[in-house]
Amino acid sequence: MSSHISNERPAPDQVLVDIADYALNYSVESELAWSTARACLIDTLGCGLEALDYPACTKLMGPIVPGTVVPNGARVPGTPYVLDPVQAAFNIGAMIRWLDFNDTWLAAEWGHPSDNLGGILAVADWISRTNVAEGRKPLTMRDVLCAMIQAHEIQGCIALENSFNKVGLDHVVLVKVASTAVVSRLLGLTREQTINAISLAWVDGQSLRTYRHAPNTGSRKSWAAGDATSRAVRLALMAKAGEMGYLTALTAKTWGFYDVNFKGQPFKFQRAYGTYVMENVLFKISYPAEFHSQTAVEAAMTLHGELKQRGLTADAIKSITIRTHEACIRIIDKKGPLVNPADRDHCIQYMVAIPLIFGRLTAADYEDGIAADPRIDALREKIACVEEPQFTRDYHDSEKRSIANTLRVVLANGDVLEQTVEYPIGHRRRREEGLPLLAAKFKMNLARRFAAGQQERILEASLDAKRLDAMAVNEYVDLYLP
Repeated sequence: MSSHISNERPAPDQVLVDIADYALNYSVESELAWSTARACLIDTLGCGLEALDYPACTKLMGPIVPGTVVPNGARVPGTPYVLDPVQAAFNIGAMIRWLDFNDTWLAAEWGHPSDNLGGILAVADWISRTNVAEGRKPLTMRDVLCAMIQAHEIQGCIALENSFNKVGLDHVVLVKVASTAVVSRLLGLTREQTINAISLAWVDGQSLRTYRHAPNTGSRKSWAAGDATSRAVRLALMAKAGEMGYLTALTAKTWGFYDVNFKGQPFKFQRAYGTYVMENVLFKISYPAEFHSQTAVEAAMTLHGELKQRGLTADAIKSITIRTHEACIRIIDKKGPLVNPADRDHCIQYMVAIPLIFGRLTAADYEDGIAADPRIDALREKIACVEEPQFTRDYHDSEKRSIANTLRVVLANGDVLEQTVEYPIGHRRRREEGLPLLAAKFKMNLARRFAAGQQERILEASLDAKRLDAMAVNEYVDLYLP
């Protein structure tokens, strides 16, 4: 018996078309999106600068082949590297994500939309330096900001109703898709080429979440987004060179993404692409902690102060119950040994124990030296998580998008301390409170790498909206060179 297989070339999947048309044609009018993107830019670059203090990150950076010379290559902020745009995207993307301190989006799928800046900035810088060398105009930072808004929107809108983690795939697939789309526009691809590039991103092999979960939690989660955004640049360049696309990459029976990777289910969409995600993105301002734990860490800091007022330490704690939302339990409720920093920054018990003991939570607190303190594991054993159904409902409510946690601390003397935080400091509902702290975080990160005069030049350019928007990309990036 044989069956006829049609080889007629179909029309492209509508999801591919919608992404391409948005990336190529959408005009950003929202002033809130523009202002939030400027804040996102400095926060994201600041996170990358802090990561340069960690050899585990910097050992992966630089050219693939030492000594490689790239004419008009993209620069990597805070480093001497001059790289091709694919490797520059990996470098910038890895340093941005290394410490889990850049922005976050939480929905059916979660992720970090500013991861896309790796590809965006690398390509925009490379194009600008090439243009200047050939007597043409460079791109401006407003072009970068627009690409950031669009990448946030593509990644975030797909994430609203579609859970990749529930089928075992890592959220960086959305970084690859979003970066591919917006980088295609920066590179001047046609509509057909852009659709081809996006299709290549979906056909590509997708990362498993293995490296984010026990017993395999490891440092790949810190460079996975850099890998994704750099792969996006590679695919866009291939499409520009004329590489064909696969027009039913999602819907092809048996062989498409839906059947192979998504249990045969098509994507669902809550809203059309606009500027919603950038306007509502969550900033990690105070603590380098997985975002589902941010409010728990804030609550722990408050309770540390209450213990101190009573003349007590964390040793006086008998038990702790964390009432939380379902996603928190699924991702970071973790018992047993924690073998590396990547393991620790995805354990809510660890992230609550540190502030209760020390009254702080910094990136350094995930390193082996601090983790060896026996008080941490002793306190972790006293902490239990339970789901609060209302917190889960509010987490998914598009009007609230809360990330609530309640800490109930029972002391050895029987006293009970309780603290609830519904919205973290970086939430849109606390944006006015958070932005001055975000600027302070940026200033602190600049001081890690640069002398006072250079810090001031970066701040003057970055905090003046009109000046930043008009500035050539290569000139802005040059401000960050050592």
